[in-house]
Amino acid sequence: MKQLLFVFVGGGFGSIARYLLAKYFNSSTDGIPYGTFLANVLGSLLIGIILGFAAKNDTLTQNQTLLLATGFCGGFTTFSAFAYENHVFLKTGNLTFFFWYSIASFATGLAAVFFGMYMVKTY
Repeated sequence: MKQLLFVFVGGGFGSIARYLLAKYFNSSTDGIPYGTFLANVLGSLLIGIILGFAAKNDTLTQNQTLLLATGFCGGFTTFSAFAYENHVFLKTGNLTFFFWYSIASFATGLAAVFFGMYMVKTY
């Protein structure tokens, strides 16, 4: 039960942070979801750092990892918003944004995880 509380609290803070990024960075003029993209890339970098740090130093407890990686990063990043935004691009016929947003999100998110783990490994 205690572990669920850690995930719940971390997820709540992550969701609030994601909401604020979307509120201030998603563009209402051109419809490009900069905030969602930023949340997903930053969350990917953060989870790489957290899990890299946990693996390298073995200093994070299971509860701390649940709070930070599963909870915060899980609440902060958002595949559902990413999928919906791509649906909107397809529905409006904006195949260029659909293509570039999908590729950039996947490639940058994956690179951010690897970079986060690399940073922890080398420093």
